[in-house]
Amino acid sequence: MKKEEKIIVGISVGDLNGIGPEIIIKTYEDPRSLELSTPVIFASGKVMQFFKNHFNSKINFFNIDSPEDVVHGKVNVVNVWREPVKIEFGKEDKKIGEYSIRSLEAATKALKEDKIDVLVTAPINKHNIQSDKFNFPGHTDYLAQALNGKSLMFMVCDGLRVGLLTDHVPLKDAADRINEALIEEKLDTVITSLKQDFGIRKPKIAVLGINPHAGDSGVIGSEDDDVLRPTLAKIRDQGHLVYGPYSADSFFGSNTFKNFDAIIASYHDQGLIPFKTISFGEGVNYTAGLSKVRTSPDHGTAYEIAGKGIADETSFKRAIYTAIQIYKNRKEYKYFSRNPLKKVSK
Repeated sequence: MKKEEKIIVGISVGDLNGIGPEIIIKTYEDPRSLELSTPVIFASGKVMQFFKNHFNSKINFFNIDSPEDVVHGKVNVVNVWREPVKIEFGKEDKKIGEYSIRSLEAATKALKEDKIDVLVTAPINKHNIQSDKFNFPGHTDYLAQALNGKSLMFMVCDGLRVGLLTDHVPLKDAADRINEALIEEKLDTVITSLKQDFGIRKPKIAVLGINPHAGDSGVIGSEDDDVLRPTLAKIRDQGHLVYGPYSADSFFGSNTFKNFDAIIASYHDQGLIPFKTISFGEGVNYTAGLSKVRTSPDHGTAYEIAGKGIADETSFKRAIYTAIQIYKNRKEYKYFSRNPLKKVSK
């Protein structure tokens, strides 16, 4: 039986030829990491033993057949498969991609069934996971469908939070996808997340322009004036503190971002380049808008250093701590939403 006082963190193992298993092992080599939560790794005992031996780790894994068999105080490994797996560090391998998806699907199933409390995903290779059965650009879109949510990629690091109107789409298509309905949907997701997941009662949000200099009054594109500005004005009229569009080129360098609880970028690199420049190695990718909590580190498989024992686990650790904190914040938000008189005004 699951103990309510101990948060169970499900972990999908990611690409086995990348650094995922290494950063998982490094995170849980410190026994103090088991004080906050109980980990459940979805992989196989054999493959995790291989990584333990390769990295000369003293970590002890506890093999179980189902997340229902979890033992607190142990680093649990659910045997999603039992056959041996050939590991070739740094190599993109279609078969390895299949194992990463098997791990993800098993972990997601456990999350949906409340057998784990939160999900933390190690990095996958977005190319070798593609198949007739799995046709998603990454974790975010898969989880949105699996959990019937409207997801938003939310990069967080301390007080810096960057969300995206469009995420893993080609740049040439990004502007065409930004319309009133999308902007309203994403801003609603951000506002809700800031309140229930981060405890911010009246969030203040900045939105970056679609075009250079936010269009320069139509000189460099009309999308900002025709689509973005009127939609943001409509959202402000509803009582939300939403501002912009701001010119993206100077927004972060001038430290203007520090005046807001979240920044919404129009497309992937507009938001993630400054975010990772400011916080690389310490940031967390959080999927806002879902009924369950999912986080991941802010980096990829890092094939170039896989197997060398030099991967930095900081971002993965932070992903775990962030998932735990958001889970607690959500429980508190739900409690005080049902019992408003018990909340003490700040």
